[in-house]
Amino acid sequence: MSKVEDFLSKEEEQEIVEAIRMAEKNTSGEIRVHIEKSTSIDAFDRAMEVFHSLKMNETKEHNGVLIYLAVKDKTFVIYGDQGINDRVANDFWDSTRDVMVSHFKKGDFKQGLIDGIHKAGEELKRFFPHQEDDINELSNEISIG
Repeated sequence: MSKVEDFLSKEEEQEIVEAIRMAEKNTSGEIRVHIEKSTSIDAFDRAMEVFHSLKMNETKEHNGVLIYLAVKDKTFVIYGDQGINDRVANDFWDSTRDVMVSHFKKGDFKQGLIDGIHKAGEELKRFFPHQEDDINELSNEISIG
């Protein structure tokens, strides 16, 4: 699967968007998924670039989480902004990655993303519960690079 378009079906994309919507329902945090074919730089560095280009660093509480995937390179990064990183346990992102990898190894990319989104959403809910004046600061749609 080297083409981004072949990575997820339209139905799978919509299920992922719905998972983001549900996860964000209980938190002021923001979750985005970005998928691209490959990257010519280190995946972590590219995830940071995407995080900033999507303006995820501009959320009110700095509690955005990006799940970045480079399909052809078979790599992904979970990147959390400072607000969430300051609060989660040191091994949180590793445990989230492990949950996702267990599905990815079986070729179930949709479920891996959904489980990663749910896990991130639970932590965001714990540290950044939804408030009455919360607004959805960022799109829930999957961005494609």
